[in-house]
Amino acid sequence: MAEIRVENLRKEFGDFVAVQDSRFVVHDGEFLALLGPSGCGKTTTLRMIAGLELPSSGKIHLGGEDVTFNRASARDIAFVFQLFALYPHMNVRKNIGFPLLSQGVPRAEIKKRVEEAARLLQIDHILYRSVSGLASGDRQRVALGRAIVRRPKCFLMDEPLGTLDAEFRDVMVRELRELHNRIHATTVYVTHDQVEAMAMADKIAVMNHGVIEQFGTPQEIYNRPATMYVADFIGSPPMNFMRFNGSVAKGARSVSVAGVPVGVPEVHADVAPGELALGVRPEHIRFSDSAPLRGAVYGSEYLGTNQIVAVETPTGLVRARLPADRNFHVGDTVGLELNTEKLSLFECRSGRAIPSSLYAGAAHV
Repeated sequence: MAEIRVENLRKEFGDFVAVQDSRFVVHDGEFLALLGPSGCGKTTTLRMIAGLELPSSGKIHLGGEDVTFNRASARDIAFVFQLFALYPHMNVRKNIGFPLLSQGVPRAEIKKRVEEAARLLQIDHILYRSVSGLASGDRQRVALGRAIVRRPKCFLMDEPLGTLDAEFRDVMVRELRELHNRIHATTVYVTHDQVEAMAMADKIAVMNHGVIEQFGTPQEIYNRPATMYVADFIGSPPMNFMRFNGSVAKGARSVSVAGVPVGVPEVHADVAPGELALGVRPEHIRFSDSAPLRGAVYGSEYLGTNQIVAVETPTGLVRARLPADRNFHVGDTVGLELNTEKLSLFECRSGRAIPSSLYAGAAHV
């Protein structure tokens, strides 16, 4: 396996810029998820790493070698597609072994590698079955086996679980992470599903309109979002934004929201007057009769062990994650107590997070 280094990667299709000056490093053995909605540039980025698209500018290094303009066949990578791309006239064994057969690997070695991959993926009992009659989960395992058997420098996966139903997808998310832990493969995985990314990845690059808005661990991205877009995209429900107008001085420990002072992590930069937003995750809100920030219960969503309670406040609708055994009625007046040490501040015009003690040591793109 090898390190992948992307430097100022850019891709233009005529006047349309699909990827804007992306840069990141996937260390040897790391699992990176490129996460974002359709059309954000994540698949184009993956295809450039694979050699299926040539960049307009920038560089791609694989294992220390500049492969920016190398053909895909010269990059020693394995690509797993969303739609499996299996050969329907071949059985499982022949599908897995076909890349080695094409490379002229001796048949004894092919047999050994195919059986090793099949055991790893727990499909050794179906090696002689036709792929056309397999369930979706098994077909995806066959596609993974065909990638693993080559022992490439890295694995590139383009939404490989996108066609599976929810139950199979949950199983395959767990199995893919376990597989990664066993073979320590350098992996770049494209998905629009935040649950997949958060469950499997060591690092996540959140993309929007061709730009990597934040690069970091799942914990960093969830707890310290670099932009309002990231804060809104990650989390279910996403982060609440309580908007207000004002300015903030360096060293401030509170802001005024709807005329109510709210404690925040120490601000590390002066912020000019304008529209700001206080960001708070639903689990960092609790109800307190004595809290001065108040609102009326709008509705609730029961989730078994907890519930999401929506509250109409002077700054808009706010959602709180609370224990399921508490009863609330529409129209009830409640006080909102926010966890001061977990709050984010954003400048609405730029969408960027305002530096604070919460973000100390966090790396922003």
